[in-house]
Amino acid sequence: MAEQCQIGVTGLAVMGANLARNLARHGFGVAVHNRTSEKTDRFITEFGHEGRFTPAHSPRELVAAIARPRAILVMVKAGKPVDDVIAELEPYLEPGDIVIDGGNSHFTDTQRRTLDLEAKGLRFLGTGVSGGEEGALLGPSIMPGGTRAAYDHVAPILTQIAAQVDGTPCCTYIGPDGAGHYVKMVHNGIEYADMQLIAEAYDLLRHVGGFTAPEMADIFGRWKAGDLDSYLIEITAEVLRKQDAATGEPLVDVIMDTAEQKGTGRWTVQSALELGVPITAIGEAVFARALSSQAHERAEAAKTLWFGPDPYAPAGDQRDRFVDAVRDALYASKIVAYAQGFAQLRAASAEYHWNLKPGDLATIWRGGCIIRAKFLDRLKEAYDRDADLENLMLTPYFSEALQAAHGAWRRVVVEAMQSGVPAPAFASSLAYFDGYRRERGPANLIQGLRDYFGAHTYRRIDRPGTFHTQWSGDGTEVEA
Repeated sequence: MAEQCQIGVTGLAVMGANLARNLARHGFGVAVHNRTSEKTDRFITEFGHEGRFTPAHSPRELVAAIARPRAILVMVKAGKPVDDVIAELEPYLEPGDIVIDGGNSHFTDTQRRTLDLEAKGLRFLGTGVSGGEEGALLGPSIMPGGTRAAYDHVAPILTQIAAQVDGTPCCTYIGPDGAGHYVKMVHNGIEYADMQLIAEAYDLLRHVGGFTAPEMADIFGRWKAGDLDSYLIEITAEVLRKQDAATGEPLVDVIMDTAEQKGTGRWTVQSALELGVPITAIGEAVFARALSSQAHERAEAAKTLWFGPDPYAPAGDQRDRFVDAVRDALYASKIVAYAQGFAQLRAASAEYHWNLKPGDLATIWRGGCIIRAKFLDRLKEAYDRDADLENLMLTPYFSEALQAAHGAWRRVVVEAMQSGVPAPAFASSLAYFDGYRRERGPANLIQGLRDYFGAHTYRRIDRPGTFHTQWSGDGTEVEA
């Protein structure tokens, strides 16, 4: 009888296939399965030489090929497909077996599946996996949530295949039930903001600064050598430098300007609204993608709403200063986006009793994942000093960085508005920064209006209690 495998993988699209290969390359026996048997056979033909694989052509064969307690990684599209795969596996699973959902499932689905499977004696891990197809093969960032005992059983496997930074695996136990998928969701939300901010910097450099794609590739290449050092900045330079073989033009100039989304950014914003956490940079990034999809309407509006040439175009030394200002605005806005994302994680941890550890998240995001960056070392240091930190902007390093950048940040936002180049994430991040640092804002008037039309009451700054003014009566104030 053939030796049984240590883990199974079902779903052999790019991510599932690359994770299976990663597992095998690390010496683990991997049972592989796909609903379409031809894909399983093709996988074995192409990659069977990379390690010890056992092909399975049915859920029964997959389960039988794995040593007890079985661990099966499910890599299929989020939603109903995950439920369908679990339903197909269940008849053959035994108490103590572990199902690992490595897709981008909504955290509430993960909570539901956890309760359902645990009631049947099975264990479930909702596990965020970041890094794209390259990360899946070479080492992703892994965010497992579920029962601690289930994680402890598969930890020796997951920590080996994860990315490694300074000898530390980019994988750690996140928390119970939906914690892992929630953290991955917010990770993706931050990723949305990060890419939108980079796109706005590109837009400003191109249409205000007048730089060509090759020139911008050099600019982003230089930025990678400083505080902006990150995977996304690195690949931005590569994308801008790429020439199109068919036209000889920069490839970026022939790509349609419609950005797609798979839902995690939208889910992040929806959850933040429910928790009452302002994540303006992430929200604007989601809205910008939605606007980009309205290509036909934008084409018509470009004809109807065109009001003449841009009033501002830096020249000479001003171009260099403009580049530096855009860099500062990008860095400051990036700080805000991460501060908002971690504030959301803090609120969710309290709401769902997850006991998330922000420092651990910053640690496992330093490698493998899409938002990996030098910047995350600073986040880890901040949370190492104060695990209960309310907002990253309050730490000396980030507050000093914002102080140094805010003048240039403001100039860039003004110049964007004057030039008619939209920079919603830059502008909303600046507005959040200004709103957050004001001891007293204008919401007192909002509360007065709410009390006027809806008797919603208000509190006073000079004495405790809740009050209501009888606006339509004699105008006296009464304690509610």
